[in-house]
Amino acid sequence: MPLTPALAPFRIRAYRFQWPADLLVSWAFEMETLILGWYVLVETGSVLYLTIYGALLYGGTLIAPIIGVASDRVGHRSLLSAMRATYAMVAAMLMALAFAGVLTPFVVLILAAVSGLVRPSDMGLRGAVVADAMPPILLTGAMSFSRTTSDIARITGALTGAGLFAAFGIAPAYIAITILYALGSLLTWFAAPNRQEPSGETPPVTAPSSTSAWTELREGIVHIWNTPSLLAIVWLALLFNFTAFPLTNGLLPYVAKEIYRVDQAGLGYLVASIGFGALLGALVMTWFSSEVRLPRLMFISAVVWHILILIFIQMQSLTGGIVMLCLCGVAQSLTMVCHTVILLRTATPRFRGRVLGVRMLAIYSLPLGLLIAGALIERIGFRWTASLFAGTGLLFTAVIGAKWLKNLSQAETAET
Repeated sequence: MPLTPALAPFRIRAYRFQWPADLLVSWAFEMETLILGWYVLVETGSVLYLTIYGALLYGGTLIAPIIGVASDRVGHRSLLSAMRATYAMVAAMLMALAFAGVLTPFVVLILAAVSGLVRPSDMGLRGAVVADAMPPILLTGAMSFSRTTSDIARITGALTGAGLFAAFGIAPAYIAITILYALGSLLTWFAAPNRQEPSGETPPVTAPSSTSAWTELREGIVHIWNTPSLLAIVWLALLFNFTAFPLTNGLLPYVAKEIYRVDQAGLGYLVASIGFGALLGALVMTWFSSEVRLPRLMFISAVVWHILILIFIQMQSLTGGIVMLCLCGVAQSLTMVCHTVILLRTATPRFRGRVLGVRMLAIYSLPLGLLIAGALIERIGFRWTASLFAGTGLLFTAVIGAKWLKNLSQAETAET
């Protein structure tokens, strides 16, 4: 297909600001996660502390639905910009402590908990901001291309984060992280939709004074419960974050250090490989988004994703791990792009923030999965633990597909 349709979302002014903003923030996320994950593992020597750090980054999933309600009230873009300013302030504090020589793993855990209050909602609000500005016909392509920000950042963030940390130490590396967060917040603020352009936006909800946030949240939950396709998407989000993401995200420092016996540079290669694969998957979706049946592709890719994880955990060498993580990245990207587009298309626009907030609540299974995996690894080892997680994901993906694939396909047919 020609290149122009793939780049069509960039005709929208807001998207031209939002895409680089998401890229910069994702870049900072990846650098920070790699650097602090390695720091905690090396300083404490405990995989359990590593999983606690990873879990704290997602502590805010419990309040994600309330953040979704707030975004429906004040505007998705405004709240997202404020959240990203918060990341910059926390990073600046960590940088100052590192330069002062008083940084400890305990302090890192505290600051991770602070940042983790709002960080889980970032991805959901990104989708809401894009959906607000984008005409429905361009939404699948826009979300596919938006996915590349996380994938490019995983490659560049892993390599630059590991390189800066190894060459200069944690404090200088955090100068770059703080700057990336600050620029991301500023660009997000400028990503206001141009009212002369067609979009999928509905104005922010100005709730009557008699309507409480809890009432609005309940309405969003009822909307999900009464929409089978939305309910299926939330269950899948819960499953993927419990079974797949802990193995290819939070536990990679442990895999690098204890399984492959490599340093932070080797960890960077592992993280970059899954990012490269995910980037390929997102680009495939960008060019062929109008030619695929999203629900069917989502389930097929999810099954392949978990099978590839089962193969990855059997790899004995760094090279084999890199190859398998690259393939995992392709399947992961195809799965999650379909997942996000189906969610945004199915959610009623005035409930969009609340629906995304409840979907973000499903991310809470990720820190839960990390904590359980950390405890199991110390008892039965990494490969048995990872096999148990991936096998569980494969089984329940099939169960959810058998129950709701028909509803998802009917919803897609109705939209088209």
